[in-house]
Amino acid sequence: MSLNSHIEKVLWTKFQISKRVTELASQITSDFSSVSPPPLVVGVATGAFLFLADLVRQIQLPISVDFIRSESYGSGTESSGAPRISLDLKLDAKDKHVILVEDIVDTGNTLSCLIKHFESKGASSVSVCTFLDKPTRRKVHFELLGDGKYYQGFECPDYFVVGYGMDFAELYRNLPYVGVLKPEYYS
Repeated sequence: MSLNSHIEKVLWTKFQISKRVTELASQITSDFSSVSPPPLVVGVATGAFLFLADLVRQIQLPISVDFIRSESYGSGTESSGAPRISLDLKLDAKDKHVILVEDIVDTGNTLSCLIKHFESKGASSVSVCTFLDKPTRRKVHFELLGDGKYYQGFECPDYFVVGYGMDFAELYRNLPYVGVLKPEYYS
């Protein structure tokens, strides 16, 4: 069984992804080159792990890296709308410039929850770097903390996508591209 046969169409190839990640890392390097202390880059596990790894290897600054886990999907295709933090940071976010790295911003519920969480931890700013953004599905307007910035890899049409870290029921994360999953595999 080939995972590729489960994909209806490829939206972004590994080459397009690589080029865009390089551009995002360059922008982050430029924007944060004069901040002190160095930024804390926080991957939202598990979907962002590939994007985070590729991104941080290209940021030309001293940075700290940690993970946080927030869950709202379970094994379904729709967010529950009530995200919860199930694994917090090991590093201290107080007085730090936090850059949240997300695989996809969809409803905005998880992002809003995480920004409030870092505000309560005393972060001086919260920026967001998302690989994919689905603004057509936004239900919650979120505000970045302090002088935070918003970085977007690609604007995603309203499809159920997998690959490059994104999954359905913990499968397909290992695809090197982002593709639309055929409905018969998630219906």
